[in-house]
Amino acid sequence: MAKSKELTVEEKLRSLYRLQLIDSRIDTIKSVRGELPLEVEDLEDEVAGLNTRLNNFKEDVDNLESDISDKKNAIEEATASAKKYEKQQQTVRNNREFDSLTKEIEFQHLEIELAEKRINEYRAKIEQKKETIASTSEKLEKQISHLEHKKSELEAISKETEIEEKTMNQMSEELSEKMDSHLLKAYQKIRSNVKNGLAIVPIERGAAGGSFFTIPPQIQIEIASRKKITIDEYSGRILVDAALADEEKLALESILS
Repeated sequence: MAKSKELTVEEKLRSLYRLQLIDSRIDTIKSVRGELPLEVEDLEDEVAGLNTRLNNFKEDVDNLESDISDKKNAIEEATASAKKYEKQQQTVRNNREFDSLTKEIEFQHLEIELAEKRINEYRAKIEQKKETIASTSEKLEKQISHLEHKKSELEAISKETEIEEKTMNQMSEELSEKMDSHLLKAYQKIRSNVKNGLAIVPIERGAAGGSFFTIPPQIQIEIASRKKITIDEYSGRILVDAALADEEKLALESILS
């Protein structure tokens, strides 16, 4: 089986810089979306939380309504018992029986008073719950509207960039698979450690792209010779000459057009 040809340093640099151009385009697409995906996710969580709160409040109201119904039944039973004992007082044989029935009647009246007190308390709680339900529902409607707006905004942006992003991701993956694994890891490590994601930059006006530190003329000549991979001692980025960078930009534009 024929051994695959070893890439030259120049070929490696070209592949690296082209990968950087592709990855930078992907970064730009993602930056257009900005924080929208996170905003949508946060709003979805908030809406879900508000719905849960509303359901809990409504369940509390149902339970309180059930408690009121139970207390009303208790009042009816106590009223019936008191009338029964009052009727029995009319046929007692002695004072002891009369006093005993009187205590039972008083107890039933106390039960009625306590039940009525509880009913008033439950009704007050229901009113409070209903006020909270109203304010929570209002907030929920606003957040749902806000969520739908953000979703539409994200969907529109995603639709505009979907094809380009898919193409760029595919190109990035295909190019990465063909690259030397050690060089690719170095590129990815540098890229993750720099703010703008630029792991490989061209020489511009005698300095590394985005840097104010001048590259010595001898080092610039070495970079232009494309015989070895040079790392900028100040920024830690890989350096390429401006001509190579321009050529790869044109080549990528040609592929994408």
